[in-house]
Amino acid sequence: MKKRIKKFTQWQKVPHRVKPMSQEDHVCATCGRHYVGNFCPQCGQSSQIGRYSFKNAFLLFIDVWGLGNRGMFRAIRDLMLRPGYMIRDYLRGMQMAYFPPFKMLFLICALSLLVETGLNIKGINRYQQYMEMEKEYATRKKAEAKADKTHTAEWKEIQVAVYDMIYIAEGKVRQNPQLAVLVYMLLFSGPLYLLFRHCPAIPDLRLSECFVAMVYIINMLLILIMIPSVLCFSFRNEAIFDQFALLLAVIPIKQLSGYSYWSTIWRMLVALIPFCLIFLTFYIVIFIISYALSHPQLFQPSV
Repeated sequence: MKKRIKKFTQWQKVPHRVKPMSQEDHVCATCGRHYVGNFCPQCGQSSQIGRYSFKNAFLLFIDVWGLGNRGMFRAIRDLMLRPGYMIRDYLRGMQMAYFPPFKMLFLICALSLLVETGLNIKGINRYQQYMEMEKEYATRKKAEAKADKTHTAEWKEIQVAVYDMIYIAEGKVRQNPQLAVLVYMLLFSGPLYLLFRHCPAIPDLRLSECFVAMVYIINMLLILIMIPSVLCFSFRNEAIFDQFALLLAVIPIKQLSGYSYWSTIWRMLVALIPFCLIFLTFYIVIFIISYALSHPQLFQPSV
């Protein structure tokens, strides 16, 4: 068992190796050039392209969505088995071997939305169920706030506005997961960069590289989080699984940075402090603006 674990850890650190070039002679069907190799040096067409078949048609169809690209499957495999090392290879320039991070993010978010709206083993619209639960929760809390006799009418209005804002925010996040994820990454990559910019593995880490790494890590987490949605876990069990998946973010950051697990964990915890403060400030500002717009009389000068 120890030998297998050791062999696996050694495999994790080995970068992707490109297969040797074919030595067969080819004639490009597009430009007519004679060449040796896998691709035409003049127009770039693959030497594997031939007459159409049902297999070729299917591969072309899924390639439109990025799923036929070998780099997509390789990127998903490595994100599951060697995430930090794969991201480091990509940042060092090995970009042809792996699927682009932003394109992967939008594809995964689109697939996740399909899963939430019925593409699961039970065919249930989990998005609609979730929004109904949130609406019921917000309605119940607003009723409790209005019935509470220990607070003033103004405070009750504030409580009702908070629950309305939470319900609307949850709906917007569920409807636009790509935008929400990008906002979260922008907020978190800044403080994370300040604590990892001089890491052992990449001593001159750039902010843009840290952001790209965060995109890949989010892709990994979204793939994991999609599993309970496909299997139709209960929302409570799904939440537990999601929290466990988020803890796994330590692994790619540790592999990418070269720090020990302890050094990685305390840096991530410190980075979470400004992230949470920024996020809380953002919600407070949105609440103040929405409350001011819905209660303009509070800001009118008294006569």
